[in-house]
Amino acid sequence: MEEFRRSYSRLCKESGAEPQEAVLQQLHQLPRGRLDLATQSLTVDTCRALGKLLPRETLCTELVLSDCMLSEEGGQARQGATLLLRGLCANTVLRFLDLKGNNLRATGAAALGKLLQQNKSIQSLTLEWNNLGTWDDAFATFCGGLAANGTLQQLDLRNNQISHKGAEELALALKGNATLQQLGFLPDLRWNNIGLLGGRALMNCLPSNRTLWRLDLAGNNIPGDVLRAVEQAMGHNQDRLTTFQENHARTHVLSREVQRLREEKSKQFLDLMETIDKQREEMAKSSRASAARIGQLQEALNERHSIINALKAKLQMTEAALALSEQKAQDLGELLATAEREQLSLSQRQAKERRLEQQEAAERESKLLRDLSAANEKNLLLQNQVDELEGKVKCQQEQLFQTRQELTSTSAQLKMRAIQAEERLDMEKRRSRQSLEDSESLRIKEELSRVKAAALSERGQAEEELIKAKSQARLEEQQRLAHLEEKLRLLVQARDEAQGACLQQKQAVVEAQTRASQLGLQLEGLRRRLEELQQDLSHKDEERVAEVSRVRVELQEQNGRLQAELAAQEALREKAAALERQLKVMASDHREALLDRESENASLREKLRLREAEIARIRDEEAQRASFLQNAVLAYVQGSPVRTLSPPK
Repeated sequence: MEEFRRSYSRLCKESGAEPQEAVLQQLHQLPRGRLDLATQSLTVDTCRALGKLLPRETLCTELVLSDCMLSEEGGQARQGATLLLRGLCANTVLRFLDLKGNNLRATGAAALGKLLQQNKSIQSLTLEWNNLGTWDDAFATFCGGLAANGTLQQLDLRNNQISHKGAEELALALKGNATLQQLGFLPDLRWNNIGLLGGRALMNCLPSNRTLWRLDLAGNNIPGDVLRAVEQAMGHNQDRLTTFQENHARTHVLSREVQRLREEKSKQFLDLMETIDKQREEMAKSSRASAARIGQLQEALNERHSIINALKAKLQMTEAALALSEQKAQDLGELLATAEREQLSLSQRQAKERRLEQQEAAERESKLLRDLSAANEKNLLLQNQVDELEGKVKCQQEQLFQTRQELTSTSAQLKMRAIQAEERLDMEKRRSRQSLEDSESLRIKEELSRVKAAALSERGQAEEELIKAKSQARLEEQQRLAHLEEKLRLLVQARDEAQGACLQQKQAVVEAQTRASQLGLQLEGLRRRLEELQQDLSHKDEERVAEVSRVRVELQEQNGRLQAELAAQEALREKAAALERQLKVMASDHREALLDRESENASLREKLRLREAEIARIRDEEAQRASFLQNAVLAYVQGSPVRTLSPPK
């Protein structure tokens, strides 16, 4: 607070005013985190200095400005309250603000609305003994800021002259702000002028706000039934809050217990895995030592075998070289004779195959030409049939058109007859009128009645004739149309069949043409293949002659080498006899060593088999133990009461 006092003094001097001694004294005596300026008459300069210091203040969490003479009756006081509240808009650490007994009105309500809209840290706001509800528009601005605020939890609005309209605005703020519905918002509205309408508005907003668990409405001229309804809603919200807190505490305890059990199980599982890893390392070490010992013995045995096999291989190679040289000479002679026979048979077979393929290609081509000509003839025949059917269809359509024209002309004639009858009736009427002028009334009436009867009879006869003619024409037209439609359907069906047959023939012709083209391509390919085979045959003849000459030279050289090798083989046979005698002695010694090694290997294999059986038994036991542990953990997790005791959403 010492830094705050110095900053306050400096700002007051910069503005040309002396700092208030009472404020400095309060700043010197106040505890850390609390700024209590209650009952101090704050000047405009002091409010301006505090408004500049409070946005940067990070230690003050509670500000008490009750009974500080921030009334709006004078212009300077109004400016001081506005400056102070404007400075609090940017503060981020203030939690409690007390503005009790400052007679704030319209300007103060607007400034407070802006403060609530911009400040995100104030949790408790005391506005007792003010006049915020005097002006409905200003209080609506205050309620708009309250609706936009998301951190306020306690609001004291006692003795603020709030009318029923102000209560309705406050109810809209409580109803529309989703953040206020999630906090324990505690408004105090005692000793105002809310009345019946305001009480009902607040009561109607309670179903939307389920976290509001206390609402004081005493001294507001609200009927008892509305107060009881509000108290009942508050009771429901309190029960809901209590249930939620209990469920939250229970969930927290259960989650800690589950976490502890999980840690214990994970620790046991890690210990078990460490034990299993140690056993596996020991078994791996023993198996590696046994494998190394067996490998050493096997290497020694393999060295002995390799020495013996090398000696045997040398002897066999010398004998095989002699037999191979003799066999090679015979094989070369047989190969030469076989190559000549194969070349002769291959040339004969190729000539025969070429003649057969040419005959088959000629027969196939003639057959395809015959099929193509037959398909063309059938296609022309079907095309003629289609043309005839189309002509018949056109004739039938012309007959149908003529019939329709006759029907229209008949109906026109009947209409003309009716018109002529009406004209005759009009003429008779005019004639009767002229005769009426010259004759007496009785005779005129008789003549008129006779003319009317005649006209009516003629008109009835004309109408009957017209109806009969229409019905007869309609019947004839229907019969003719049915007959023509049947003919047309048959013609269309025949045309479709003809078109289908034509399409099939066209497809057959196309297939035949494609088959002919394919056969031509195959014939061309066979010709090229024949030329290639002839070229290969000539190349093979040249290669055969070169190979025969080369083989003859090699045989001569081989015979010389074989004679030299025969002389060397005699010396080798003598050496081989000596080596065989030495080999027999070494074989007897080696057989005895092998018997010793085999007995030692048998004992080692038996030990290895016993060790592997022991390892397999240990692995099975560890797998069973791990499965039992997993089943126990799953059973415990499935039987845990965490799900049944989890809080409702």
